[in-house]
Amino acid sequence: MAALSDCSHARSFDPPARTTYMVLVLCFLTIVAEGYDIGVMGTIVPALLADPVWKLTPIEIGAMSSAALFGTLVGSYFISVMSDLVGRKLLLIGCVALFSLSMLGAAWAPTPFVFSVSRFIGGLGLGGVISAAAALTVEYSPLRKRNLNFALMYSGYSIGALLSALIGIAFLHSHGWRFVVALGASPLIATPFLAFLLPESLDFLLARGQTARARVLAARLGIEEAKLQRPADRAGPKPSIGAVFAEVFSRHNFWATISLWIAQVAAVLVIYGLGTWLPQLMRKLGYDLGPSLSFLAVFMLSAAFGGILIGQISDRIGTRKTIVGGYVIGALAVSGLTVKGGLLMNYVLVALAGFGSIGVAMVQLGFIASYYRAHARASATGWAVGVGRFGAMAGPMVGAYLAAQNVDVKWNFFAFAASALVAGAAIACTRSPHASGATIHAAKVSLEH
Repeated sequence: MAALSDCSHARSFDPPARTTYMVLVLCFLTIVAEGYDIGVMGTIVPALLADPVWKLTPIEIGAMSSAALFGTLVGSYFISVMSDLVGRKLLLIGCVALFSLSMLGAAWAPTPFVFSVSRFIGGLGLGGVISAAAALTVEYSPLRKRNLNFALMYSGYSIGALLSALIGIAFLHSHGWRFVVALGASPLIATPFLAFLLPESLDFLLARGQTARARVLAARLGIEEAKLQRPADRAGPKPSIGAVFAEVFSRHNFWATISLWIAQVAAVLVIYGLGTWLPQLMRKLGYDLGPSLSFLAVFMLSAAFGGILIGQISDRIGTRKTIVGGYVIGALAVSGLTVKGGLLMNYVLVALAGFGSIGVAMVQLGFIASYYRAHARASATGWAVGVGRFGAMAGPMVGAYLAAQNVDVKWNFFAFAASALVAGAAIACTRSPHASGATIHAAKVSLEH
């Protein structure tokens, strides 16, 4: 993620601090909502297993959990591309409204099938939120703070998932799982504020030739018109499907793209596998429902702070080293849960697992975004997130399969630890974004002049 500040292809508008903070806070809140939506499944799994009406098996719950993730897969490929074609702002607001409404449908679902369909529809919106929020945050942050701001923005995922765990602790027993799910529709209240306060991407407007509109927006945001000019040698192509494919699968970026996609699949498998099954796994280790949900809360809280800390560490020692080291720590921590220890030790291990999974994944997503030029950044990030959905769907199913086989709980932890190591190995096989195609091209232009 540190490489974000080093990409020569990134336009620097150097926006006023108030604009940066406004965009950061609004994008952070959308990711909080996304985190709650996805994290709520892990919160309600014990209640779903105990539901006397639906009488679900672990395999059925795993499939229900994967429904939203399959929708996210579709949304990441198709809706995130629309972000580069129709604009970040409109798409972001539409996606928030879509997945919020789907939570109401899931809360009142009469059957598991209707629940799964509602979750799939919500996943379509979830697939577009991350890429649009990431692109806006990167664009409206000064170069020297892009690393920190990206980490702060994406920490909203862990905060949202943490919020779902805390609400589960407070209301799951007394109000049931439907109430906890229904609260996920509350972001609908925020959509008018997003429409009024969130600016459109200046990069998008200029790339589409809407110069007059870009000048009006820049004046309103306090950005000097002179900073809207881009040197001819840095001008990227206009947004199109062909231009996005050409950037993502260029000769310089092809193998990096494949490696990064492998890392996304493996990393997200750990995140969603543990996020869905951690409370139930801790119950198998002998903890009651309350403490089991507390482990999920610790997992998410450590991930939120861990992502910010890892972002700062990556600025000092390098992004790849930080990501690889983080995954090794996460794998060791997850494996450590197989050894029977005291309550405090297990809390520490769960915290390190959150640090070494979701926390590292925050940095990894910024690392991915830094490989691509502005005209393809949202699509490339969205596609990486989309590929990661295969891991997201596999994670709950891995836990469900092992639960159905009645194997020792330690094999769940070993499976997720192995996946973390695969993610680290894939990142280790990439080169630095400084050597990406866009940067190499810029270096050549500089030498020629």
